[in-house]
Amino acid sequence: MEWIRKGYLDLLLVPSGILIITAYHAWLWHKVKTQPLATIIGINSNGRRCWVASIMKDNEKKNILAVQTLRNTIMGSTLMATTSILLSSAMAAILSSTYSIKKPLNDAVYGAHGEFMMALKYVTLLLVFVFSFLCHSLSIRFINQVNFLINIPQPQSDSVTTPSSITPDYVAEMLEKGMMLNTAGNRLFYLALPLLLWIFGPVLVFFCSLAIVPALYNLDLVNQTSSSRKKGNGEENHC
Repeated sequence: MEWIRKGYLDLLLVPSGILIITAYHAWLWHKVKTQPLATIIGINSNGRRCWVASIMKDNEKKNILAVQTLRNTIMGSTLMATTSILLSSAMAAILSSTYSIKKPLNDAVYGAHGEFMMALKYVTLLLVFVFSFLCHSLSIRFINQVNFLINIPQPQSDSVTTPSSITPDYVAEMLEKGMMLNTAGNRLFYLALPLLLWIFGPVLVFFCSLAIVPALYNLDLVNQTSSSRKKGNGEENHC
């Protein structure tokens, strides 16, 4: 096919760039599961669990702090969800418009730039922003539930009746689900950067993917002593 002959760089470099980012996150997921204290995600997760236990233990004095902290987290997720859906709407508007953006780029980029390929680029960006929006929306749902559950008083004596299922561990698990969805939404949003550069050619996608992985590596991993690393090798962490 003609578009395959012209777009061999797209078929080679774009999947390679996405595969690099996917492989890094698969490795990061394994690192979080096996050595949580060696990653920012694992340390933050442990800290949130300790925070939930501390808030629910002394809820009468810290209930306002809990609500304000969760409200700020919801505001961050709301901002990202709003941005994602606005960008999705922009991609949909471009796809439905009659203006052809490819004409001024025909002689300036490598790879295929026909109507089919340009539509594929915008549809891919649209899907990434939609899934980012869904992740942030679900994150808001879980954190809203935590907002209610974290203020349930814990039984101090036989006179107080609290559902046995509403424990600090359960609330912390709900919060972790919300924060992991928030992280997934952010990572999908980051993935949109190399895909956005795909409009200007597949070479930029590949080099952008190569640049993103070292940047994320420095942000996701922490330097710790060997003793701290041993604590993260699958052992349960306590506050």
